[in-house]
Amino acid sequence: VQLVESGGGLVQAGGSLRLSCAASGGTVSSYSMGWFRQAPGKERDIVVYTSWSGVKYYADSVKGRFTISRDNAKNTVYLQMNSLKVEDTAVYYCAARAARDYGIATTLYEYDYWGQGTQVTVSS
Repeated sequence: VQLVESGGGLVQAGGSLRLSCAASGGTVSSYSMGWFRQAPGKERDIVVYTSWSGVKYYADSVKGRFTISRDNAKNTVYLQMNSLKVEDTAVYYCAARAARDYGIATTLYEYDYWGQGTQVTVSS
């Protein structure tokens, strides 16, 4: 499976962005999908997760502001980011997990496929 992120950019605090993760070589509906982010000098951390069965998880820092969704017809996963904060600045990565279990995959080691990342910069 190949994953390609897009939609990153520079936005002012309080603004919105929508990231896209387009998949090829596999169908997103068959995978659990996650968005991670990595700020300079920090670890790559889970932001949001949606399982193959529809379970969703949001990191506390983004609850109420970020929304993950899928468009199976376009084989794409989206991350809608609203009320952006300076601390949301990071490279955002899309990832796919093939295992069809019922847990919530929050660590990067649980994922099988990764995109190249897209930079999100939030200015004050």
